Amino acid sequence: MSNRKHPVKKLFGAALALSLVAALIAGCSAGAAKDQGAEPTDSAQPSPTVKTVKVAEIGKVQISEPREQVADVLASAQVYVVAKAGADVREIVKQRGAKVAKGDVLVILDDTDARLQQEQARLSRESAAQALESGRKQWQLNVKKLEQSLTEATKAYNKAKNDYDQGLIGKTELDQAENAYTNVKNELALLKETSVSNLEMQLKSSELSVEIADRARANLEIKAPIAGVLTELSVQQGMTVSPGTGIGQIQQTDPIKIKALLTAQAAELIRGKKQLQFYVPGDKKMFTGTVAYLADVIDTQTNAYELNLSVSNPDLALKPGMKVQVRLTDASEETVVAVPTLSIVREGADNFVYVLNGDKAEKRRIELGRLNELNQEVLSGVKAGEKLIVSGQHQLTDGEKVNVAK
Repeated sequence: MSNRKHPVKKLFGAALALSLVAALIAGCSAGAAKDQGAEPTDSAQPSPTVKTVKVAEIGKVQISEPREQVADVLASAQVYVVAKAGADVREIVKQRGAKVAKGDVLVILDDTDARLQQEQARLSRESAAQALESGRKQWQLNVKKLEQSLTEATKAYNKAKNDYDQGLIGKTELDQAENAYTNVKNELALLKETSVSNLEMQLKSSELSVEIADRARANLEIKAPIAGVLTELSVQQGMTVSPGTGIGQIQQTDPIKIKALLTAQAAELIRGKKQLQFYVPGDKKMFTGTVAYLADVIDTQTNAYELNLSVSNPDLALKPGMKVQVRLTDASEETVVAVPTLSIVREGADNFVYVLNGDKAEKRRIELGRLNELNQEVLSGVKAGEKLIVSGQHQLTDGEKVNVAK
């Protein structure tokens, strides 16, 4: 019997030993927790962690080079030279390609016929002047004679009236005296009215003929109507030209015109500007032109806004047919508010950055513009001088408290 009870005692002893060990372990754990100050409850939570971020001041950068537009160099004026008179070409004074000033003689036509007509007109004027002088003297003499006759007729008429009143003469004699007086009076009045008007008209007509002849002879010297370059000359010495014949073309190159066709966006960049700079590709020299014209309405044929610049060109460095690059903006206009591209938080179609506001991260929605390597233009949302969070921004929430790394 004693042999059957022995295994049970051994099992009970092992179980008791295990219980003591477990109790010992639990006691040690509780003691350790108490030593560390931990609360022996299930409601204990760890304290929140404040994120550390890096910030950089938002500034301005030159986002791109000045924007440019290709343009054409054109003559500021282009005039066809026309002969006003007809004659044979006697002399060609300016050759094709010559630089001319306004009023320079280009071609001289033969003036033989015009000179004869001019002389004839002058002789007619001289004859009319002499006739007028002689006629005026004769008129004055006739007036004087009629005035004397009128004086005598007046006296005779007055005497006849007195004699008639006294019964010395009859009514017939009185009427004769009155008629004589009236006729002389009317004749004198008519002479004074007409004077020498017909001779004066003849003189004026002769003077007009002289002026026409002078102009006709002067027109035989074909002159430049504008300053510029004689780009065409279509006459030769000895050939006959008629009135209205085109003999050449002059292009005005000082000032010269720069013409560009702009998009609506490009036109807005320069609207309101008075001057623009431009240069010839391959040449470092910079020119300045005055804005002479900028279209307010788009041209439906070119689908563009026309820009014209007027440029002084005394040395003729700019020639029609050349191409130039017009600067629509300068470096200062291309200097804009920008942020590093890596600082931008993109959420679908929207873009955000975090800005340090006190000790908190403020989430800002921004509108982006042009991209230049590691920087991107910001059109709205932030301004220069604000503190931009440039690290850890993807783990932040709006209004979250942050620490700034030293």
